[in-house]
Amino acid sequence: MNLEDLKDYLGFGVAGNFANHLGEAGEADGFKDIKTEQKDAPKGLFPFYIPKDSSHLGNFPYSTHSINHNNIEKLQVEAEVALLCDFKYKNGKLVDLIPKYFGAFNDCSNRVQDGNKLSTKKNWGDASKGIAPEFIKIDNFEEEGILGKYHIASFVRRDGVLKNYGAISAVKSYSYFFTQLKEWMIKQFNNQPDLGPLEGLPQYLETISKHKGLLIAAGATAYTEFGKKNYLQKGDEIFIYVYNAHFHSFEDIKRDMAGDNIHLSQCSKLYQVVE
Repeated sequence: MNLEDLKDYLGFGVAGNFANHLGEAGEADGFKDIKTEQKDAPKGLFPFYIPKDSSHLGNFPYSTHSINHNNIEKLQVEAEVALLCDFKYKNGKLVDLIPKYFGAFNDCSNRVQDGNKLSTKKNWGDASKGIAPEFIKIDNFEEEGILGKYHIASFVRRDGVLKNYGAISAVKSYSYFFTQLKEWMIKQFNNQPDLGPLEGLPQYLETISKHKGLLIAAGATAYTEFGKKNYLQKGDEIFIYVYNAHFHSFEDIKRDMAGDNIHLSQCSKLYQVVE
């Protein structure tokens, strides 16, 4: 993954795409006035990086190796699948999104409840997001394709002790994924209003044709008890794996974190240190 290339991709996240995540993250109240067409639908999309924007969203936030703690009291890992997408834009509308690659992503978030937009808690400058150095090509963005075999796992090692941070989850267990997610995102980009913690999105499409594509963080997994109760501290080590669970065992993942010299050939791995 060439970080320089990502400077010309707009970055957006999906809010509420795993059951109970918003409640565990303390964000549910902010979304109480947002109605969805289906009970399990995501709540909306939010920006975390808009190239050359004059606000905080113009900060290039990605790092493959560190998280900038920035003395934030309540900072949490958000382990996700990121989709690197091409797009088609015609007559003032987004008409298609084409996911091309996927990889491990840390949509690291500030949990201070200040009533501001969700996006203000997502980008505080350099190294406020994590992205795996290696992404995997998508053969077919359907359940029978490669992504239907992948799981997400996340861990934090603190003072030498390794803890599971997020619930190990199959990618296909997202509330919306594959065609359903794609069609929903296109609709949101074209129509999402400014409401509650979410910005209106059509404004960001006005200059989209000047950019290479979109990076979409598909949503964070639920937390373990440790993840719910423990915010990041300087020195913490973060591990996020998006791995083919039909090919790699969980024992392979544990051995990798232990430093064994194994080759995870069907895995996108993110390792970061909180600084």
